[in-house]
Formats: sequence, structure tokens, C-alpha cells
Amino acid sequence: MNVSIAHESRKGGRPYNQDRLAYCRTSDALLLALADGMGGHAGGEVAAQAAVENLGEAFRAQAKPALPDPEAFVSGAMARAHSAVLAKARQSGLGDEPRTTLVACVVQGGQAYWTFVGDSRLYVIREGKILMRTRDHTYVQQLVDAGRIREEAVLSHPERNKLLRCLGGASTPPLREPVGRSPLAKGDIVLLCSDGLWGPLTPRLLVIGLLGKPPARALPELMSLAESRGGPGCDNISALAMQWQGAAAMAA
Repeated sequence: MNVSIAHESRKGGRPYNQDRLAYCRTSDALLLALADGMGGHAGGEVAAQAAVENLGEAFRAQAKPALPDPEAFVSGAMARAHSAVLAKARQSGLGDEPRTTLVACVVQGGQAYWTFVGDSRLYVIREGKILMRTRDHTYVQQLVDAGRIREEAVLSHPERNKLLRCLGGASTPPLREPVGRSPLAKGDIVLLCSDGLWGPLTPRLLVIGLLGKPPARALPELMSLAESRGGPGCDNISALAMQWQGAAAMAA
């Protein structure tokens, strides 16, 4: 599989970093995962770590070297990770407090498959344009979708951190998001990031930062820009980017 991968995580202006990210690959398949532990809940970093570890373990067990059904793997990812967060919470004596967002993507056969919960995002970027992105499970995203506020107002909205879905807390898994899917063309970038990155940046700044640069060079520059625009108390900032270097895939 011909891809280039870059990743970085910074604590920003916070005392510690509750974001976690991971990737696993074989010759035929790739898993990308990013979780943002919820700072208002005890053990957010515990939940985030449990979520990405669970996905990595499942991927390594099933990708031999390809996943038998990548869409089914992604479809069941959140329920598995939710159970892992609850189990880790019980093991650590943290009750129902550990909670986290999660965004996960599998790349196989020239196709990207993804799912998410919360406000950690996935973008597919092609030739300097955002081909698609996930829609946050937040109150303010509902306001944007209803046309009640503009996208630019999200960062300053007093309820921007009000999540409608997450992993952990309730015993039942969050409502399942339909699996997203896209064939990849050469040069496409799949970006997973926490709100610490996308929040301070406009879509235009995000795209310009990635345009014409390998992810390993672009990500540190974008992270520094997000830190600068986020100010002294900026959130944890994490991102995981993959650039597809193979031939264009056929849409299934």
C-alpha cells in the first residue's frame, strides 16, 4: 500500500494531553484512529486510550493482511470501543465517568471507510478542496445545519463543547453512525483531527496548510497555527494524516 502518514499531538495550553491517536498497517490495509478524552470527566485520557487500543487490537487480529469486510469492521468499531471504555472504567474504579470522542478510518483496496462519534473529525481533501467531512455530534452543529448560526460562529458559541454523543458513560453504545465511504485518487489526503486543530482554523486555512506539501511538513505548521490562534488556553491539538499515493480506485 503506497501511502505517506504523519501524526502529531500537543497539549496546547492545557496541563495535560487527553488526546490519543494510533495507526496500524499491513501490506493491504490501514487503520487510523483518533480519540479526544473529555476533559470535563474524570479519566478522559483513560477512555481515549482504551478506545484506540481496542481498535488497534481488533485490526491486528483480523487484517491477515486484508480485512475480510472493511465496512463491517468500521460499522462495529464504536460498539466495540464503547465496551472497552466501560470495561477499563470498571477496572480502574472510575465508575461511569471516563468518556471520549472517536473517529476511525480503514483504508483498503483504494477505498476509505470511516465512522465517528462526537466532534473529532475526518476530512477527505482532494486537489485543494474538502471533498467531504464528518458532521459533529454537537448542539452547535445542529444549529449550523438548521441555518441558525454560521459555521464561523461555532468557535465562539457558549455551547460549542456540548456533545450529543460520546463513548463511555451510558451502558448502551451511542447511536450508530452510517459508515462513510470514498474511493481514493492519487494525492488525496485523509485527515483525522481533534477539535483543538479544526476549531481555531477556518476550512480555507486548513486546506491551504495542506496544499502542495507532504503531510509530515504540513501538520506541524498547522498545529502551530492552531496553537497561535487558540491562545494561551488552547485545547489539546492532535492530527493524523494519510496521503494516498496509489492509483485512483474504482467506485464500488
